[in-house]
Amino acid sequence: MVEFPVKLRFVDTHEWVRLEDGVAVVGISDHAQDALGDVVYVELPDIGTTVTAGDEVAVVESVKAASDIYAPIGGSVVAVNESLEDSPQLVNELPYGDGWFFKIATDDLGALERLLSAEDYKRVCKAYG
Repeated sequence: MVEFPVKLRFVDTHEWVRLEDGVAVVGISDHAQDALGDVVYVELPDIGTTVTAGDEVAVVESVKAASDIYAPIGGSVVAVNESLEDSPQLVNELPYGDGWFFKIATDDLGALERLLSAEDYKRVCKAYG
């Protein structure tokens, strides 16, 4: 069963965001990893990269397809999940935990409130089928 944690915010491109110590942690949703199938490779951004909401920031490749990962908010990439380089399957196993992709420091924390709630994102996923 696909999970939609209520403490997270989402975007309709299937990324999630969680605020930790004033920094936005970003990953892909359980719905997205389920649709992709087994993740075999992740290309992460460089630390220090400045991003705008909607920018292509990373790439995830699975046995089915390659997909871009977009920045849900603007800011600067301050950390990447290097564990994904050797263990990309973490995206499938723990999409809301150890399977996160990167962290963004932002001056606009209010941007998080403008993202989709878990319930709103769940409706988006149902619309996709």
